[in-house]
Amino acid sequence: MNIPTLLTLLRIFFVPLLVALLVQGKVSLSLLGLVVSSELVALGIFLAAAATDMLDGYLARRWGQITTVGTLLDPIADKLLISSALIALVQVHMAPAWIVIVIIGREFAVTGLRSIAAGVGYTIQASELGKTKMVTQVAAVSLYLLAMRWPGLKPWATAWMWGVAAFALWSAADYFRKFWRAVDEGVKRRRRRELLRVERERRRSLAARRSG
Repeated sequence: MNIPTLLTLLRIFFVPLLVALLVQGKVSLSLLGLVVSSELVALGIFLAAAATDMLDGYLARRWGQITTVGTLLDPIADKLLISSALIALVQVHMAPAWIVIVIIGREFAVTGLRSIAAGVGYTIQASELGKTKMVTQVAAVSLYLLAMRWPGLKPWATAWMWGVAAFALWSAADYFRKFWRAVDEGVKRRRRRELLRVERERRRSLAARRSG
């Protein structure tokens, strides 16, 4: 197992720690003699987990260690991290539930589209919109974690979350467009092959009649 894959697994390991810190209520933790609130510890864990998302992909490409396991685990780890954080924020009455449903529903829809496309031989690559989406979601969750410590930031966090929802829907529309284009091109190619096959059979039939 290489280092990029280990970083991806570490991101998954961070998820239960993050959720536990968020839902257990306001407590203070003593770290190296300093008293730190659980919200700030949760923010540190979340940002560290988000950093592994950028680092594992960078190292995998730089060191030529892109593996099938890593390719499969990376998007799963991303969705676990963001979805778990958002659900936990709904649980502690910070994030609006309907916006979280929209964002998580978008993840399932896009994952389903890419799986269907892959099943028929097409690969829908992650778009720049999809990559930027992760950054905006990390910023939104971070603002909410800060708002748990400083409530005055909550309106700003909610406003940003609205932007995240709009951006998620925009990127989802881009994936749907790519999916439709792939399916449309696939149908056209199949029709073209079918027409060529029918034409070849017709020519063989004519040739057979002439020779007979």
